[in-house]
Amino acid sequence: MNIDLQAREIKPLRQTFQRVAAYIGDKPASRYEEATLGVQPSANFHYRPTWEPEHELFDAGRTAITMADWYALRDPRQYYYANWTMARAKQQDAMEASYDFVQSRGLVARMPDDVRTRASEVLMPLRHVAWAGNMNNCSVCARGWGTAFTAPAMFHAMDHLGVAQYLTRLGLALGEPEALQAGKNDWLGDSRWQVLRRYVEDTLVLKDPFELFVAQNLALNGLLYPLIFTHFVDDRVALQGGTAVAMLCSFVPEWHEESARWIDAVVKVAAADNADNLALITGWYQRYTGLAQAALAPVANAALGAEGDALLADVRATLDARARKAGLAL
Repeated sequence: MNIDLQAREIKPLRQTFQRVAAYIGDKPASRYEEATLGVQPSANFHYRPTWEPEHELFDAGRTAITMADWYALRDPRQYYYANWTMARAKQQDAMEASYDFVQSRGLVARMPDDVRTRASEVLMPLRHVAWAGNMNNCSVCARGWGTAFTAPAMFHAMDHLGVAQYLTRLGLALGEPEALQAGKNDWLGDSRWQVLRRYVEDTLVLKDPFELFVAQNLALNGLLYPLIFTHFVDDRVALQGGTAVAMLCSFVPEWHEESARWIDAVVKVAAADNADNLALITGWYQRYTGLAQAALAPVANAALGAEGDALLADVRATLDARARKAGLAL
C-alpha cells in the first residue's frame, strides 16, 4: 500500500473579525487589536440611565473631548487582559522575591529607627491616594468611550490597587498595624496632608472622564510618584540605611514609567485630533498640575526638608517637558 501525503493550503474566507477589519482592513490582526477594536457597545440600548437621562448608557458625550475615531487612542504597550495579567504576574514574582530577601536577612530590623519612622510617616498616607487612583480610573472606564481608552483605564485602576496593597504590606513590615493606623490618622488630620487630601477628594466627583484622566493620571501621578519614589525613597531613604524600603517599593517607579507611555500617547493623539481638544487638554493640564504641585508642597517639605520645594519644581519641569512632547501648547 502506498500513502501519498500532500500539503494543501486552505485559504481563509476572511482574515479577522468584521469589526476589526473595519479599522485595519481584512488582514491578520494582533490579539490586542482583536480584543480592542470595535468592542464598544454603540447601539440597541434599551433605556437611558435614570441617574443621567440626558445620556445613553454608553455615550461619547460624557466628555467635552471629541474624536474622529476613539479607537485612535491605542495603548503603545498593546495591553489586553491576558498579556497585562502575565506582565503583572512576573512583576509580582519579582516583588515576592524581594520580600523573601528582605525578611530572610532581617533588613527592616537593621534600619535606623529614624529612617524607618520617617519612611512610614511619608509613605503610609499614600495608601489612600493610591486607592483614590483606583476609584478615579474605574470612573474613567465607566464613563469613557471606546475600548482603546477605557480598557487600559481599568487595568490602570487595578494597578493603583496593587500600589495601595504593596504600601499596606510595607507598613506591616515596618511597624505592624500601628503604622497603618498612624498613616490613616495623618491622612485625616495632619495639616501637611490636607491640601493633597482636598485635591484627591475633589477629583473623586469629576464627571468628565477625560478631564479626570488628566487630573489623576497626568497631573497628580506625574508629580507624586517621581517626587516620592525617586527623590525620597531611592535618593534619600535607601542611601540612609533604608535599602529594604527601596526594594519593597521597586514596583511603583517601574510601573509609573511604563504607564506614562500610555498616558502620554493618549494625550498626544487626542490633542492632535482637533484644536478644541488641544485647548481643553492644555487648560486642564495647567489647572490640575498647578493644584497638584501646591497640594504636594507640604508633603515635599515633610519628606525632603529644605530641598523639597526645589525638587518638586524639578519634577514639575520634567512633567512640563513630557506634556510639550505630547503636543500640549504650554
